[in-house]
Amino acid sequence: MIHETTASMAEWRVKLRSRLGDDIVLSESADMLPYCRDWHGDVTSNAVAVLRPRSTEQVAQAVKLCSELGLSIVPQGGNTGLVLGAVPDADANQVVLSLERMNRIRQIDADDFSAVVEAGCILSELKDAIAEKGMFFPLALGAQGTCRIGGNVSTNAGGINVLRYGMTRELIFGLEVVLPDGSIFDGLSTLRKDNRGIDLKQLFIGAEGTLGIITAVSVKLTPYPDQVATALLGLASLDDAIKLFRRARRDCCDLMSAFEFMPPLAFTLAKEAMPDLPIPIAADYPAYVLMEISGSGLVDIDDLMGRFLEAVMEEGIVLDGTLAASQTQARNLWLIREGMNEGQAKRGMHLRTDVSVKLSQLADFVAEAERAVAEAVPGSTCVSYGHVGDGNVHLNVLPAAEAEPEQRLEQIYVAKGAINAVLDRYQGSISAEHGIGRLKRGDFEARLSPVRRHLLTALKQAIDPGMVMNPGCQLNFPANS
Repeated sequence: MIHETTASMAEWRVKLRSRLGDDIVLSESADMLPYCRDWHGDVTSNAVAVLRPRSTEQVAQAVKLCSELGLSIVPQGGNTGLVLGAVPDADANQVVLSLERMNRIRQIDADDFSAVVEAGCILSELKDAIAEKGMFFPLALGAQGTCRIGGNVSTNAGGINVLRYGMTRELIFGLEVVLPDGSIFDGLSTLRKDNRGIDLKQLFIGAEGTLGIITAVSVKLTPYPDQVATALLGLASLDDAIKLFRRARRDCCDLMSAFEFMPPLAFTLAKEAMPDLPIPIAADYPAYVLMEISGSGLVDIDDLMGRFLEAVMEEGIVLDGTLAASQTQARNLWLIREGMNEGQAKRGMHLRTDVSVKLSQLADFVAEAERAVAEAVPGSTCVSYGHVGDGNVHLNVLPAAEAEPEQRLEQIYVAKGAINAVLDRYQGSISAEHGIGRLKRGDFEARLSPVRRHLLTALKQAIDPGMVMNPGCQLNFPANS
């Protein structure tokens, strides 16, 4: 059986190279390795081949050929996802289709406040190109120097600016998608109002490549916020952080673009990742908030932030704080938030969660979930942080430092179960912004109602009856009889 599979794999590679060309097809293990490993390096797999098309037409040609050969396709953007949605899991019959070469910005229209960009464009490069035109694309992620816009759309990415601008779904005008049969859906309109029936682009946003391959995106732009005020604040509790958010929401209105909470451990973790990073505030407060307001035109952002902080400090909601006096200082404050993630990675394999509850329940949920983890996994460390205004918390768990790899895996499994049990009582979501992928598929399926499962299955079978697109991601869809 192994010999038959190997022979078939060799034959497939020959046919792929013959029909698509050596320039597009990678089949050597060393060449494929970066495409078959998750971002943190926890999981490594293999594939029949990696395909790297340069155009929508080449994507369509590749999809048709894979369907003809009986190969499944795992679409991949920057491969920065955290749920294994873009990593193959069946090397005997899967190919990775990378969009990295499709990275052109087709159009930036400042008068229309829109842009059209290919799916492989790196997010930070798109933002920079748009900024040169005096415009702003507000999607902002820690991985924006590596992630690609097609992957952002396919996972409906969140990020730090969701509070003001919404999830990726709310930043999209239209899509170009190669469907499982190789046909091309051209929906790249930049119309702001188009009520001609069902909005088909929504089928592919957040679908993680299970219904088709996004090859281009038309996005909404806003005026560039040339005034930004950033503050790092120390508070007595997460309850006070939520109280501060409600006050900021009222006083700063829609000019508040970010509101993140962090534990004091954030500073230790950030320094472990970036030893030279300055920490401009005492690290012994029970809770911290990183807050940003921004705007352009006639609004005086610095004055607004100053008056707001003066009021909340006089009232005792905020105990201490530092206000960035320059872009460099603001960047250093955000590096604490980003460095915290790197510091966790340096401590080895750990549980990364991405859950959400009602904003009014956030503090109670975090306290109850952390207690549940402490009881279930003694010696572990909880690191809870996230986007307060969205009810989204990343309640991560670091196993005991002395734990062996197998013990770590067991502790991660037990901690996840403890957190999810509390989450279910709060009727929350196991995925606020990262998606389902393969990592959360079991937990996702266990929580699906029969009606929702029926609708998802019917949709998949209607669009991808051959089950070609990203099998094993999100759901184990049954074969179409």
